This record gives sequence, C-alpha cells and structure tokens, in this order.
Amino acid sequence: MTSNETTQASAYKTGEYAITKQDLTKAALSVGALGMEFSWTYANQMGLAFGMMVKKMLKKIYHDDPEGYAAALERHTAFFNITVCLAPFVGGIAMSMEERIAKGEMPPESVNDIKAALMGPLSGIGDAVFLTTIRVVAAGIAISLASQGNVLGPIIFLLLFNVPQYILRVWGIHKGYEIGVSLLETAEQSGIMDKVIKAAGIIGMMVVGSMTCGMFWASLAVEFGSGEEVTTLQSVLDGIMPGMLGLAFMGLYYFLLKKKVSPMILILGTMVLGVVGVYFGILA
Repeated sequence: MTSNETTQASAYKTGEYAITKQDLTKAALSVGALGMEFSWTYANQMGLAFGMMVKKMLKKIYHDDPEGYAAALERHTAFFNITVCLAPFVGGIAMSMEERIAKGEMPPESVNDIKAALMGPLSGIGDAVFLTTIRVVAAGIAISLASQGNVLGPIIFLLLFNVPQYILRVWGIHKGYEIGVSLLETAEQSGIMDKVIKAAGIIGMMVVGSMTCGMFWASLAVEFGSGEEVTTLQSVLDGIMPGMLGLAFMGLYYFLLKKKVSPMILILGTMVLGVVGVYFGILA
C-alpha cells in the first residue's frame, strides 16, 4: 500500500458515529449543497446552506454533546460565499477540523478562519473555470445547435455545464476530508498549527477587506469650493485612503452586530439611509 493509499484509508474511521464515505457523498448532493444560492441572504450569504450541508455530520461528531452541536451549527451558518460547486470541498476540510475541535485539539474559531481563507482563492479559480469558461463554451455549443432547430441544444448545455460540477462536488468533499486530516496531522506534528491558523485568519481578514472595498457602492456627493475649484468630499476621502467610506460602514455594522442588532434591521436601515441620503444630495 502506498503512502497516499494509507492516508486515504486512515481518513475514514469506523464506528456508529464515524463520518463515512456515504455521509460525505450525501452531504455533497444534499439540499444544502445544491441550494447554496437558493437560501442566499445579505447577512450570511451562503451560510445557511453550508450549515444544512454539514449538519448531519455535525450530529455524528457531537452525538453526546448537544451544546457542542449547537455551537458548531452556529459556526457553520456564519458568513460564507464561494463558487457553489467548491463548497463541498471546503465542507470536507471543515468536518475533519470539527472532529479535532470536538476532542479539544483545536480552537473552535480556527475552522471559520480556514473557511474564510479558502473562499477568495477558490472562488477566483472556480469562477474562472466554471462561469467564465465552461458555461460560455457550453452556451456557445447549445446556441449553435438550437439555432439550427436541434432540440438537443439545451440538453447539451445542461450536461456540459452540470456534469463536471457534480463530479467535482462528490470528489471535492472526499478529497477535502482526506486533505484536511493529513494536513492537520502534519501541521500538528510539526508544531506549525498555530501559525497556520494565524495566517489563515490574516488572509481571511484580507478577503473581508477586499470585499468591503469592492462591494460597497456609494459615495458622498457633498461639494465645497467654487468655480473650477469645486471638489467633493468623496474625492478628499479617496485621496486619504480609497474605500474609507466602505471601511467606516463595515466597522459600524460590525459594532452593531456585536451589540446583537438584527441583520434585517441593518439591511432596512441601510436602504432608508440610502434613499434619504440621495434625496438630500448627500449620497450619490
């Protein structure tokens, strides 16, 4: 048996409450995994669906610890966003980590640090491969067939676009679980686990920062000066630090969320603030 086969064999445990290959496959094809964008929310994005995807495996891991299960489920319904077909891969890694967390071998917050660190890089790869390449090629072939009256056009599109995704979902969750176990064991033995967790947290914060800058669409329209010297407050802020306004609002929302303010209140408040700000010429 090769070292790779040994790693794969040791990744799957036996017992009533062990995570099996069947558990992983079912999770990859579950309602949560397939409905990542159907339960999308502004507060957690794909967080609810991710929690649905892994909840049965969490029940096994925390079968004798209801409080631990509740805390784990809350962890895995937190903010999450990724190219949907890659979510099972992250789920596999997360479950291998949860097994360690349940034993007290890892801090609970480490799993979300790893998830946050993987979201950005994997989404960049997944979007480029599936949304920008495979989808476009599949659509081109399907449109060509459909324009000739061939009823196979839409069927070919669905097959070309979805078959690779489903294969990746199933393969990904198994590989993620295997990699998670071997990666964590190696890191633990070498003593670099704390550094890995710290680095993942830093990368995760970088992802949050880039999303804060790239997904905030508002600017201050307040002007001052006269004639050709007129300038806007937004241009002044951009001169100091681009994205400052988005960063300020992110900090405000983070503070309010820590104070247990409902995300729905923040969403509605943001909508009202936007309408009032534009009406009075403060926001553009």
